[in-house]
Amino acid sequence: MSLIKVGGDSPYDVVVGTGVLGELPSLLSGASIVAVVHAEGLPEIARPVCHALADAGYDARPLPVPDGEAGKDVKVLADLWSAFADLGMTRTDAVVGVGGGATTDLAGFAAATWLRGVRAVLVPTTLLGMVDAAVGGKTAIDIPEGKNLVGAFHPPAGVLCDLATLVTVPRADYVSGLAEVIKAGFIADPGILELVEDDPEAAGRPDGPHTLELAERAIAVKARVVSADLRESGLREILNYGHTLGHAIEKAESYRFRHGDAVAIGMVYAAELSCLAGRLDAGVVARHREILTAVGLPTSYPAEAWPGLRDAMRIDKKARGSRLRFVVLDALASPGRLEDPAEDLLERAYERVAR
Repeated sequence: MSLIKVGGDSPYDVVVGTGVLGELPSLLSGASIVAVVHAEGLPEIARPVCHALADAGYDARPLPVPDGEAGKDVKVLADLWSAFADLGMTRTDAVVGVGGGATTDLAGFAAATWLRGVRAVLVPTTLLGMVDAAVGGKTAIDIPEGKNLVGAFHPPAGVLCDLATLVTVPRADYVSGLAEVIKAGFIADPGILELVEDDPEAAGRPDGPHTLELAERAIAVKARVVSADLRESGLREILNYGHTLGHAIEKAESYRFRHGDAVAIGMVYAAELSCLAGRLDAGVVARHREILTAVGLPTSYPAEAWPGLRDAMRIDKKARGSRLRFVVLDALASPGRLEDPAEDLLERAYERVAR
């Protein structure tokens, strides 16, 4: 078990290891009612969480929500608020989110908005949730116009990443989560890339020899960034590498496309964009494709999709007015920003990822 500290005005620990759920009761001291918001497909994990809390004297109430992005919906959120009211939850009570990144996003936002903010503890059960969604205090839901457009910054009281839960994650979902790990390697920690390159097949399995180190390194990257910039006023934007096109792809696919798969394509696009702008060496672009392909992640998307994707990118959290902003690389582990790129540059970069 290891502890990775996230600093800021409301510091907390991310606990990474096997069997770390035993730490949960200690993070809820002072609460009476604990709403356990969990993906409905994970009753085998939610039940022991509720039992552990009940044994510690808490009134734990399971609240199942739809799996995946289907749960990040205004109607689902409103149902949670009604459930909190029915339970009589007060400001000293707490929410525990159990599931993938979408579930912890939803649970965190429900906690952030109930009575203007109650305590949240997050128990991510996917690699994507552990290394990205559950760390950093961002909470959100989706609306038809785009992903994560309605949200709040609400740091959790703690995050428990039990690697034992990854064993049941389907391989395609696990590999999708690996995209966010690889992203951390490109923007800040090239050691991650070397570990993946050492044995790409093993990197795509939860029982691989480097699983713990890959998770710890990726979480540490995010912890360092969000500790310095919780509200994305500057530095934190680098964590959105690959996300501008990635989110557009997810919207075009009605959120049925895996987030990590979309980010993988988005990273290749951002790398090509930076290369065409004269800022990134072609060898680093090629390394994107080689690593992502080696672990089984996509690096291209249909050519005819471009007009719809370009429209979707107009509504992006990084945009400033009508000016589109991309996180790009100037070199390995040297992220920067590309402001308001010309339309022909955007199109030429997409031609390089189109199939």
